[in-house]
Amino acid sequence: MSTWLPTSKKECERLGWKQLDVIIFSGDAYIDHSSFGTAVIGRVLESLGLRVAIVPQPNWQDDLRDFTKLGAPTMFFGVTAGCMDSMVNRYTANKRFRSEDAYTPNGRHDQRPDYPSIVYTNILKKLYPDVPVVLGGIEASMRRLTHYDYWQDKLLPSILIDSRADYLVYGMGEQPITAIANTIKEFGKKSKAHIQQLPQVCFVCNKEDIPNRIKEKDIILHPHSECITDKLKQILNFKLIETESNKISTNRIIQETNGLYVVINPPCRTMTQKELDAVYDLPFTRLPHPRYKGKRIPAYDMIRHSVTIHRGCFGGCSFCTISAHQGKFVISRSQKSVISEVESITKMEDFKGYISDLGGPSANMYNMTGKDKIICTKCERPSCIYPKICKNLNTNHKSITELYSAADSVPGVKKTFINSGIRYDLLMDINGNITSKSAKEYTKELITKHVSGRLKVAPEHTSQKVLTHMRKPSFNKFKKFKQVFDRLNNENNLNQQLIPYFISSHPGCSEEDMAELAVITKNMNFHLEQIQDFTPTPMTLSTEIFYSGIDPFTMKSVYSARTQNEKLSQRQFFFWYDPLQRKEIIAKLRRLKRFDLVSQLFNRS
Repeated sequence: MSTWLPTSKKECERLGWKQLDVIIFSGDAYIDHSSFGTAVIGRVLESLGLRVAIVPQPNWQDDLRDFTKLGAPTMFFGVTAGCMDSMVNRYTANKRFRSEDAYTPNGRHDQRPDYPSIVYTNILKKLYPDVPVVLGGIEASMRRLTHYDYWQDKLLPSILIDSRADYLVYGMGEQPITAIANTIKEFGKKSKAHIQQLPQVCFVCNKEDIPNRIKEKDIILHPHSECITDKLKQILNFKLIETESNKISTNRIIQETNGLYVVINPPCRTMTQKELDAVYDLPFTRLPHPRYKGKRIPAYDMIRHSVTIHRGCFGGCSFCTISAHQGKFVISRSQKSVISEVESITKMEDFKGYISDLGGPSANMYNMTGKDKIICTKCERPSCIYPKICKNLNTNHKSITELYSAADSVPGVKKTFINSGIRYDLLMDINGNITSKSAKEYTKELITKHVSGRLKVAPEHTSQKVLTHMRKPSFNKFKKFKQVFDRLNNENNLNQQLIPYFISSHPGCSEEDMAELAVITKNMNFHLEQIQDFTPTPMTLSTEIFYSGIDPFTMKSVYSARTQNEKLSQRQFFFWYDPLQRKEIIAKLRRLKRFDLVSQLFNRS
């Protein structure tokens, strides 16, 4: 029977462990589920025969006993801020505390510091200067080079500099963390030079200590100090970084920072389906650690009966970190592996017959890859579907439709729902029509059998200008998808809702664009609920435009709402139907001389 990885000295003693090989410090609560990176990395290391413990949400403000209670590991410390960048997790776009911390028991706000990757690592390096620290997770991954930090409103250097970590693993960490562990096993204290050669590993060194010195193919970025004084150099750096991250065969990236050199080795090859299946087949309990008994962890509530069916996203949305972290190339689990996990869920005590999600970064990208891999090796596009779907992309939905049917057939399953977002443009031809047989079958299967009352999609905006900056398809495609959704509901006597997601204050968006969005969505009978104000997050195209005011790929100026008043003013248009907002919205529209929108929103002549 599976048990949790230990989190305390007593748990280690019960296992007969006097010393650990790896200790992982996490900004999140410990939930032993494959949706949580700390648990995945812990289980991967355990599968190598290592003694692994997790210290979740250590107290960094007392006598630091949480950092010393397990002693020093024989191999290394792992550090992660958790499943999200800590600043995105804790703060709204208006820099206020979120209503709850979804990855903390009872949603408390005081169980992690800002930038845990930096805080935890500095503590560990002070206490145990000779023990290597390996950073991982999305906070470290997206801050591995000079980046704009919205909360401090300035460029920060690589998180390796401020944290003083020995190594940083970016992206999905199973392959590089395995390679690091195996290298330390083989070379012990002489492993440093070997680890610095490993793919998907980052480190800091002096110029003369760069392995093999600087080579012709290395990408040399503008130094951090020059980026601070010249925004143009920062966006040129970003253009190089994004271009490299979207290629199969990439080059090493090097940036000088404060007299040191941050070296980013190229990523590992994309995992095979067999390797991905092996990760999800590890002995997860699928439950929060018993230390949280009686406490609610919001993020767990959302995923406890869900299954991840693939990784990666080729959407390339400007504001999204998924493809930058998980990669552009999708790798999918086998149907056998997915169904095995569904079967394990049916054995959970609290399972009532409903799988909450069979999904991924985009629910319907399952088993979609390039038809000719040679063409993919030459590709540098950030998106396989924008501005139009690549002819080399296999968009056949047959295998995912079959997966849904197979999951529904598992004894004990009453229904499987799809709560991850759908890319409806993957179902459509260039004219926005659903014409292929597999797309028609999938659309019908999805809408008639797998919607839990509400289907989430993300048109994000109505303005073509803004959508272009977002790398999102025309709003007309959403309109056509809604027509199909409504027709299938009517034909099958269903009363389901289509729930669109929208973003305000994205670079390129003006108050007038938001006013037009309000009118368009009103005419479609939407009272918008799933909305957000654009939050600049490290290492996305949208953030670089927000910071610099320039699109790195067109070199044209782009307006962004920067102040809280400007951002709130745009957000207000989402709530045109609220009587408390009406007077102010009308005043804004008159100031914009859009009297036509006043009459359309409020039926005034």
